[in-house]
Amino acid sequence: MSTAKPKVLITGSGGLIGGVLVAHLGDRYTFSGLDRRPSEGGASNIPTSVGDVADLASIRKAFDGMDAVVHLAANADMHQAWDSALNNGIVATHNVFEAARQAGAKRIVYASSNHAVGMFELDQPYRRIRKGDYAGLDPVKLKRIDHNVAIRPDGYYGVSKAFGEAIGAYYAENHGMEIACLRIGTVNRHNDPTHDVRQLATWCSHRDLAQLIDRCLSAKNLKFDIFYGVSNNKWHFWDIEHARKTIGYQPQDDAETYRSRLRQRTGA
Repeated sequence: MSTAKPKVLITGSGGLIGGVLVAHLGDRYTFSGLDRRPSEGGASNIPTSVGDVADLASIRKAFDGMDAVVHLAANADMHQAWDSALNNGIVATHNVFEAARQAGAKRIVYASSNHAVGMFELDQPYRRIRKGDYAGLDPVKLKRIDHNVAIRPDGYYGVSKAFGEAIGAYYAENHGMEIACLRIGTVNRHNDPTHDVRQLATWCSHRDLAQLIDRCLSAKNLKFDIFYGVSNNKWHFWDIEHARKTIGYQPQDDAETYRSRLRQRTGA
């Protein structure tokens, strides 16, 4: 990317992560938004185009002049029906990649999801960790789920995210685009992992996610890659070493510091 302040389009800019990016990275990038309705909250202070990502013609102009795209727009319900996953995930993601290609925006940071490989959580020892059963386990020696594992979606939402990774690889190899796919863990509005014990393993803090996306936007020699969006939690079972070595990701937060607060709320 150029040394000038890059112009970055955020799809789904009115959502939680869009606001996080504007708050944390607004001094590094010139952000624009794209959403079904004018942005509110954290992303309301950036220029926003209105359009439906399932309709290529309605969004195409929003990509003109952009150096990069952060594609966040999606229905995030992991239990959604096929029709929703098809339109809001598969068709929409194709349209975003194609609009970026037509506009000459070379780099895309794609918000994939841990649900693209979600069935691994039902295997041991991850099944135990997500329930808070750590007996006999060593978090240092734990074999992490990395970017090389087989795709194992746990629902149509995960299927749509796996498609996004596949079409990202296609656009990288066939159109020379630069694609980073982020299998994002648990990101919540309150920015803490105290909803349930699983989040002590899967949480990604706002500042860690913003840093990860910043690294993906600014990394040199990026072609196509997959990284996990998770903080440096004691019991994280998704790999972060690949992101450390490849793009310099250095997560600052650890969900373990919230364990006592989780116990107070849930008794876990």
